[in-house]
Amino acid sequence: MATAEAHQSWTLAYKGMSSDNIKGLVLALSSSFFIGGSFIVKKKGLKKAGASGIRAGSGGYSYLYEPLWWAGMITMIVGEIANFAAYAFAPAILVTPLGALSIIISAVLAHIILRERLHIFGILGCVLCVVGSTTIVLHAPQERMIESVAEVWDLATEPAFLLYAALVITAVFILIIRFIPHYGQTHIMVYIGVCSLVGSLSVMSVKALGIALKLTFSGTNQLIYPQTWAFALVVLTCVLTQMNYLNKALDTFNTAVVSPIYYVMFTTLTILASVIMFKDWDRQNPTQIVTEMCGFVTILSGTFLLHKTKDMSDGMSSRLPKHIDEEDGFSSEGIPLRCQESLRS
Repeated sequence: MATAEAHQSWTLAYKGMSSDNIKGLVLALSSSFFIGGSFIVKKKGLKKAGASGIRAGSGGYSYLYEPLWWAGMITMIVGEIANFAAYAFAPAILVTPLGALSIIISAVLAHIILRERLHIFGILGCVLCVVGSTTIVLHAPQERMIESVAEVWDLATEPAFLLYAALVITAVFILIIRFIPHYGQTHIMVYIGVCSLVGSLSVMSVKALGIALKLTFSGTNQLIYPQTWAFALVVLTCVLTQMNYLNKALDTFNTAVVSPIYYVMFTTLTILASVIMFKDWDRQNPTQIVTEMCGFVTILSGTFLLHKTKDMSDGMSSRLPKHIDEEDGFSSEGIPLRCQESLRS
């Protein structure tokens, strides 16, 4: 009897991905390909513009007249739209970690197209990211069935998530008022802490807004509800805050240091917020949860390895000051993560 119940539980746990999860997965993968490729196209455009005008690294804006650079920007916008749509179909615990794949695509394309060296350990980092992403995809929870934006609002106003949101907002204000004036220029965790904490709330709001738009396009108008516009206001506020303090972090510290630390904190807090608000783990057994965490750690390991080996190939330490590639005005510290490059653009 116990064996039969265990077998039934195992069968239900691994019944496969839902159609919504598959749509979210395809959109997230498409987003990674578009965004990863956009870095290369924009860099080619910057090189071409720099050859006939003042480089971007020297304060020039000739790249604004370069069609190749605009092609890269359009490609990135398409990728961000796909990423936004992915949150409407799949849980954040599935979509967010897949952002690391854009780094792999950028690194591989830079090696092939731009002739930038990819260290052997960088290849290992790519493999680790792929293995970790595959593990998370195969064990991700099914998307919660939601009928209206009011239902998302009810989830967001439950005591557990309200407590999380209150702690996040309090911590952000303490960092901004108390710590940034004294430690912002010397401690990397101050700026990144603000970006990561606010980012976890922004992703939850993006997901809520995405669900509202998905339901609206399917025939159930959600734009008439004030909750939809409340989520839109939260998205706007959070993104502007992230953009401000992420740019401060990137301007003050080395990108090769900022990128992996921000990715770890942002993704970890986003998954935590999703687990609290949408109760992703309530629909999973302990085996799936542990497997997802192992996949996440694997992605983190691959991300750190990619950034460290990029420094090795550039012949510089991640603790050295930032410098600009004299040829095209790009920082030679590695390719930024999806969320960073998007906000900077």
